[in-house]
Amino acid sequence: MFRISQYMKELVQPPAGRPRRQPPGPVVIWNLVRRCNLSCKHCYSISADVDFPGELDTQQVFSVMDDLRAFGVPVLILSGGEPLLRPDIFDISQRAKAMGFYVGLSTNGTLIDEGLIDRVAAVGYDYVGISIDGMRDTHDRFRQKRGAFDASLRGIRLCRDAGIKVGMRFTPTQDNAHELPALLELMEHERVDKLYVSHLNYGGRGNRNRRSDVVHQATRRVMDLLFDTCWADVQAGREREFVTGNNDADGVYLLHWIRRNVPERYDRMRRRLADWGGNASGVNIANIDNLGNVHPDTFWWNYDLGNVRERPFSEIWQDTSDPLMAGLKQSPRPLKGRCRVCGFQDVCGGNTRVRAFQTTGDPWWEDPACYLDDDELGIDKRDYATDKPEPANLNTHTIRFNGLRNLRRAG
Repeated sequence: MFRISQYMKELVQPPAGRPRRQPPGPVVIWNLVRRCNLSCKHCYSISADVDFPGELDTQQVFSVMDDLRAFGVPVLILSGGEPLLRPDIFDISQRAKAMGFYVGLSTNGTLIDEGLIDRVAAVGYDYVGISIDGMRDTHDRFRQKRGAFDASLRGIRLCRDAGIKVGMRFTPTQDNAHELPALLELMEHERVDKLYVSHLNYGGRGNRNRRSDVVHQATRRVMDLLFDTCWADVQAGREREFVTGNNDADGVYLLHWIRRNVPERYDRMRRRLADWGGNASGVNIANIDNLGNVHPDTFWWNYDLGNVRERPFSEIWQDTSDPLMAGLKQSPRPLKGRCRVCGFQDVCGGNTRVRAFQTTGDPWWEDPACYLDDDELGIDKRDYATDKPEPANLNTHTIRFNGLRNLRRAG
């Protein structure tokens, strides 16, 4: 996760000293249930409104939580499917809070009504994220249910009024990116605390000119608007929070924004973002699915590292005999193509490896969603022109991606 607001605030008031801190354990995004009351076109967990067999029961979840806490996991993000459809979701959530986890709830928000909000509030969630895919007609079309937008907005309002930190989650695509300005207005009108923009940008664009590529242009416009909006907030002393995810090139793009707008802070922020280090899949970000399978992150659902029924998460996560995990934990990672020669590799960490794998079969090839061109990265095409992707024979099975449809978040 790239915390735009945090770094923008540091441009105004640099901290006295922020030594690099290694988290005690990974953030765990836990898809507790695959059932969902919606049938969204973009669901990565391929959920449906039916019960799926083989899901962990309450006691199994509790046992895993004990291991996670002993291993030093600081954060649990409870997701789905729709996590509020799990009958024991509040028992799990309350136990997680009592154990000292930071607990987030990732939901589509449609089930949070006047009859449920008191139970949601009683848990004391540290954060509730509710997905919004655009304004009313767009959101309902994406979610394939009329009235979904109004139901989700009701959930946001009820959480806000109950004193719960609530945020909107938005994934821009070519079909809805143009609605971000309207969503920012909605965010202000509804007094929403946070906006999380999750990148999609998926596809094999190779070495085509990234400045003229339609998807990359749209990404740049989205980021320009977020940077400018956040900077205006910081200068006005507002406390709204803007974050992005799933494209660590955002850190490099921010450095270019800083060079243009606050050049005297560039060198300090360059070091600061190198401390951040970019992509943390397989290191500080983990995923457990509804069946107990462990993945390097939520987009690697076709790659199982092990199952918590058979081995503790703590053991699975430290096992570098798996070739993918060995590479993800290596520093620097064994990158290829333009990522190999990029001078900002220490900032983005090679970006999102699953996109490279899905487009070429090689998890170490360049990320096709990097929207900066060679000039911006200070590289020469001749330095990587002879590199070629080499498809890897990885442990891929279970759920297969289906292009753009499934490279998205649940909830």
